[in-house]
Amino acid sequence: MIELLSDEARALLDSATVATLVTINSDGSPHISTAWIGIEDAEIVLGTLPDQRKLVNIRRDPRVSLSVISAKVNDWGLQEYVVLEGTARITEGGAAELLQRLAHVYLGPDVVFPQMPDPPPGFVTHVRVERVRGIGNWLRTKSG
Repeated sequence: MIELLSDEARALLDSATVATLVTINSDGSPHISTAWIGIEDAEIVLGTLPDQRKLVNIRRDPRVSLSVISAKVNDWGLQEYVVLEGTARITEGGAAELLQRLAHVYLGPDVVFPQMPDPPPGFVTHVRVERVRGIGNWLRTKSG
């Protein structure tokens, strides 16, 4: 479904706006964290170096939601945002390289991240977007 996102949505997802990721804890409660995100191969990707609660949750239940807030305010005075709901999968390795690429977006072109020698391989989370909602022009129109 990511191919149906509008140019405005893709620009927001490619910007330095941090995403909020929601996963499901084992007791059914939400777990919320923030993440740098990017788009690769028609999926949203995020990198994690250590094994974290969000990864434990995704392995057990791959349903996730991501929200990204835009700086744009619509005609009603509401700040626009996009929510992407989908299914996540985790691959081992590649997190340091992904985080370095994303650091150029989020922190600047000359930044080295993570700032450690020989970072661990970490984990890359891939989210297949299945539903898009929010306030804003997030899906392509039939003419566009």
